[in-house]
This record gives sequence, C-alpha cells and structure tokens, in this order.
Amino acid sequence: MANLTTRGTWDPFAGFGDLMKWDPFKEAGYPVFQRYFERDAAPFVPRFEVRETKEALILKADVPGVKTEDIDVSIHGNLLTVAGKREQEKKTDEEQFHMVERSFGSFTRSFTVPDDIDSKKLEAELKDGVLTVTLPKGPEAKPTKVQIKASK
Repeated sequence: MANLTTRGTWDPFAGFGDLMKWDPFKEAGYPVFQRYFERDAAPFVPRFEVRETKEALILKADVPGVKTEDIDVSIHGNLLTVAGKREQEKKTDEEQFHMVERSFGSFTRSFTVPDDIDSKKLEAELKDGVLTVTLPKGPEAKPTKVQIKASK
C-alpha cells in the first residue's frame, strides 16, 4: 500500500495563472476578435467639445495625465491641429499588473475653423486635465449695427 504523504505535493492552483492568461481566440487564429479582448491595446484618444460664443470659438479636451510639454497646438491657415501624448508609467520588476484598462499613446486631432478667426490671438491653457483652446473672432466676424439715416 502506497504512502499518500510521500507522493509529493499537489497544488490545485498551480496552473490557474496560466489559465487566466489563455486567449482562445489568439490560439485559434482569430486576430479580428483578439483586439476586443486586449484591454491595454486601446489608443488614447481625448474627447473634444467645440462651442461658439459671440467673441470666440472654444475647444475643450479632456487630457488627464498629459503634461503641458507633451501637447502641441498649432494653426495653419484655417486648420487647427492639437497633438500630444500620454506616456505609460514605468513598470518595475517588483510589481505585477493584474489588469490594465488605462490607455496611453499619441494622438492628433485636426479641426477646420472659419476664415474669420484671428489666429494671431489663439490661446491654449491646460488646467486640471482639461485643455482649453480659445480662437477669438476677428472684427469682421462680429455683428455690427448700422445706423439708419432718416431722409427728408
């Protein structure tokens, strides 16, 4: 009769980590499905809001975690371009990630602005993770009231 204590140790959870990393779609050769299951593969694309006032066109973008030096706002003709990047935090050997849902990477967005924008007075501000780009309207874009002369 065999001694059950001398057979060795069996760990029922030994292969559990490998099972959690297993991707049946990747092994089956379905690259189309794979992108839906890779949570860290999503690119960083900030969402923009564009509104117009009497004085200016205002764009706002949510860019949390992006540094001022990593954002570039430029205008060429009537094309406004906002580009930037959000860097991924450095990983060390002492830590192990169990899930990554935050997105990182470079982005570029371009907007066509009206011809009556005064591009020389363009302003950009980054505050509390929100980029605000203000494009003032030129004097010709502002409504003017014409005085009507009375004739006798």
